[in-house]
Amino acid sequence: MVTIYDIAQRSGVSAMTVSRVINNTGRISDKTRAKVKKVMEEMHYVPNQMARSLVLQHTRLLFLLIADITNPFYTTLSRGAEDAATKNGYKLLFGNSDENLEKESDYIHTILTTRVDGVMMAPTGDPSLPNLESLLQHQTPFVLIDREVPGVECDIVLGDSKEGARQLVDHLVEQGHTRIMMVNGSLSSSSARLRLQGYREALQLNGLKYEPEYLFETSFGPQNDLSAMNAWIDSINPLPTAIIAGNNVIAIELIRLLQQRGLRIPDDISIVCFDDFGPYADINPFMTVVAQQAYQFGYLGMQMLIDRIQSGSASGPWRKVVLPAELIVRSSVKQL
Repeated sequence: MVTIYDIAQRSGVSAMTVSRVINNTGRISDKTRAKVKKVMEEMHYVPNQMARSLVLQHTRLLFLLIADITNPFYTTLSRGAEDAATKNGYKLLFGNSDENLEKESDYIHTILTTRVDGVMMAPTGDPSLPNLESLLQHQTPFVLIDREVPGVECDIVLGDSKEGARQLVDHLVEQGHTRIMMVNGSLSSSSARLRLQGYREALQLNGLKYEPEYLFETSFGPQNDLSAMNAWIDSINPLPTAIIAGNNVIAIELIRLLQQRGLRIPDDISIVCFDDFGPYADINPFMTVVAQQAYQFGYLGMQMLIDRIQSGSASGPWRKVVLPAELIVRSSVKQL
């Protein structure tokens, strides 16, 4: 393996000079810099990035930790994050917690030992507090996306979950629906709490009563066991005419469950949900959704992280961006 000492010997300069050329530090003449770079190319030298990070105190590496790789929302968000990182000269490492706190904790340990310059993450929920405190303790800059965690002050990008839920309820009521159920994510997640709040407020504003039995709490991620949801639907009599799903993954699980019961969407029951179905949703549009600006989540969040890193400030003022959602009406709702 070629070392900086090999480069120095062939170039006729010191190893320190080679190091300064690699790290773009110190005062070196253009002639010497060009000569060293030419030798590096001739010898196919690849700089040791870990060694460079020890010298420069940064790695130009960032980490993106999302909650569910199967959700098209996070796929599009990741694209935005990568574009922002690349534009600013950073490389992006990636992790997926699967809405699992233990897995998230393992990734936080990896992040701290990898010496990345900063982290952008969608926390699993309120129990993520110790993981975020670890990042704070090690002075690792981070930005939260999609969900906030009580007790943590930081830069954050959120969607307007409460207003999105209101839009979905209003649309269903406009189509004649009055029995509206909600299948939501875990209320340990701030986004789930806000969606429930918007659902309840919209019912009240439309003169409808909130029925606790019309709410089912599950995970935002894929379900391995739908028996609890199945039993809940069995317990509802009469069935609602419409269901709001807390996100697109829940909507897919619901449709599968209802189809197994012989129910047709939207002829027998209508379904709407949060989040669209990725860049190809318009090929065969079906689901009425409140679409969040997934790409902007990733791009803005990553840009905020890079700004925080480059400013060198580990304290506020903190920035909070709330992105509006858009109601997209398709064909999953029956007009009564």
